[in-house]
Amino acid sequence: MKKIYLLTIVGISLMLASCGHGGQGELVGAYNRKFKNDRIPLGMVYIPPGHTPLGGSDEDITFSQNGPSRMVTISAFFMDQTEISNAEYRQFTNWVRDSIAIAMMGNPQQFMMTPKGNAAAAVGGDKFIDWKKVGPNGANIWRNKGRGGAGAQASQLDGMYYSGLDALPGKKEFDVRKFEYTYAELNMEKAALGHKDPNSKRQDYIDRYTVAIYPDTMVWKTDYSYSQNDPMVRGYYNHPSYDDYPVVGVSWEQAKAFSHWRTKLYDGVATARKLPVGSRSDYRLPAETEFEYAARGGNTKTKYPWGGPYIRNTKGCLQANFKPGRGDYSSDGGIYTVGVRSYFPNDYGLYNMAGNVAEWTITAYNKGASPLLHDLNPNFTYDAGAADSKYKKRKVVKGGSWKDTGYFLQNAVATYEYQDTQRSYIGFRCVSSYPGTDLRR
Repeated sequence: MKKIYLLTIVGISLMLASCGHGGQGELVGAYNRKFKNDRIPLGMVYIPPGHTPLGGSDEDITFSQNGPSRMVTISAFFMDQTEISNAEYRQFTNWVRDSIAIAMMGNPQQFMMTPKGNAAAAVGGDKFIDWKKVGPNGANIWRNKGRGGAGAQASQLDGMYYSGLDALPGKKEFDVRKFEYTYAELNMEKAALGHKDPNSKRQDYIDRYTVAIYPDTMVWKTDYSYSQNDPMVRGYYNHPSYDDYPVVGVSWEQAKAFSHWRTKLYDGVATARKLPVGSRSDYRLPAETEFEYAARGGNTKTKYPWGGPYIRNTKGCLQANFKPGRGDYSSDGGIYTVGVRSYFPNDYGLYNMAGNVAEWTITAYNKGASPLLHDLNPNFTYDAGAADSKYKKRKVVKGGSWKDTGYFLQNAVATYEYQDTQRSYIGFRCVSSYPGTDLRR
């Protein structure tokens, strides 16, 4: 009987080998699930690969000498067509708020995804919130009256509000200091240096963060002395009129946390829909060189995103939101920020790559790093810890803002800000690397 059993197994194996994709025992490869690699993420534009000179192309009035011209090659990537708006960032803060609330209610399983669920967001890595059960923007959680479910448990959420002397009489307001996002990511620089050490562990290369993610709305007061900006403090982030304006008061650390959350948000949907790994998007902040390359719109040595050399078009209209002259903030059509789709886009279809708000990049600011950078996707990074010197916490900021003079709108000009600092004139947008050589091929 044993011989018959063994012969049967051998026979089945031979049949599988001859009839399957393996042919006659030939090497055919183990391919991942196939998909069309031509999907552009929602709200993004495709930036094709190319080589171009980047760096200074005009006067250096600050004598910084931190942007020498050099020829580089940049790989293809996707970039947000606009700066991240208040409404888009509010999706992040609402997600964190609702996730904290679900955990406080002690029964998060009632909001978890079923195997056949659709939209999802990642929680704890392997659990997903079904936002249809939660309701639009957490409406089912925050409803004070209801017949059971989340509405009946609203009293359990009192700890999320200001209380005692911290509360204003007659108002129930969220204590936004409790809106924290916790995440972890693999530090590639650490892994590259130590992964061959037999005594090292993977946990040595994992960085863990807990970030308070609510924008600092007080920047409209703290950035300026003797200026009446109280209405902006009260309304800019929350008033519907500003929904499509760029989010500000967000530090580099918060922008990075948003990028991680955005990746996990899409991963949750991809997991629920059983999409292949290669079809997912990893969102991040752009490198300084990626930002400048995209700002030029495929053109060479242009001074501004719209080309130049002038800051006005042929009709005499200013082409960005900045400070045209001393005491003049309104001649360009905006006193503070303007909507994220204001003015004409550049040749790649990107809006406000100069002016409106300056934007965070992933690049660390170091004037001496330029000669050391590779000419293929050059970038210098350093994740500074809380104990590091403030000089190690400087991050490159690009594009100029609504309060800056025209010089800072130039493609090649870069400034810096500290990674834990929030400003009323700095926002951000995300990029995602293209998983291939060129979408057009």
